[in-house]
Amino acid sequence: MNLSFTNRQKVAMSTLAGKIAVISGGTTGIGLATAQRLVAEGAHVFIFGRRQAQLDEAAELIGRNVTAIQADAANLDDLDRVAAVVRAEKGVVDIIVSNAGFTEQASIDTITPEHFDKAFNLMARGPVFLVQKLLPLMTGGGSIILVSSAMHVMGIPGHTAYAATKAALRSYARTWAAEFKDRGIRVNMLSPGVTDTPILDAQSATREDLVNMYQSMIPIGRLARAEELASAALFLASDQSSYVTGADLMVDGGIGQV
Repeated sequence: MNLSFTNRQKVAMSTLAGKIAVISGGTTGIGLATAQRLVAEGAHVFIFGRRQAQLDEAAELIGRNVTAIQADAANLDDLDRVAAVVRAEKGVVDIIVSNAGFTEQASIDTITPEHFDKAFNLMARGPVFLVQKLLPLMTGGGSIILVSSAMHVMGIPGHTAYAATKAALRSYARTWAAEFKDRGIRVNMLSPGVTDTPILDAQSATREDLVNMYQSMIPIGRLARAEELASAALFLASDQSSYVTGADLMVDGGIGQV
């Protein structure tokens, strides 16, 4: 079949036609880029985050087929409200992208219970209950994507809690792939390397030194772009990955491989 460029564009943009996606942490970085990409491919996305101003900006950038909900991914009442909005507006969920996260370093001799609980409540506990509350709305053929980090297979000082939450997601992907096999729902993990997003700025006051350090560790020699992670998320969300479940897709420039 010989398609014109315009027709090929239309075919490509229908990859997720009619699909409903829910993305936590969808206001910036990888979450926002993923929301934009899924909408471009035909999906309607529900994004949620804590800050209304960022939600408004993200919704304006996405431009169409988006519902923005102010909600904290670590707050179970907020997750109930997200599920209620999705149920009322669309009634189904095809794709869940659990992406909300932050990076806050602490060495083992300075780590506090507050730091530990903040990390685990958002990045380990939150994904469990996000999936639990949306699962009754999920369709057969649905896809759950847990956004982790290459750091779950690495040892970088100062990341005791952060890396452990990301390692927990690896276990979830395996367990849920087995648990949901009779529901026709796939579960996979997406593990970014160091990505050029606002979360990187929060790691150090000297961004240039931090970037140079990471780039020296990355075989590809540069940071990832959020759009590159969005392309990988599209693969996991779509039927292009129909025979993939329980997997860890490392999109890390090689930093977690060498």
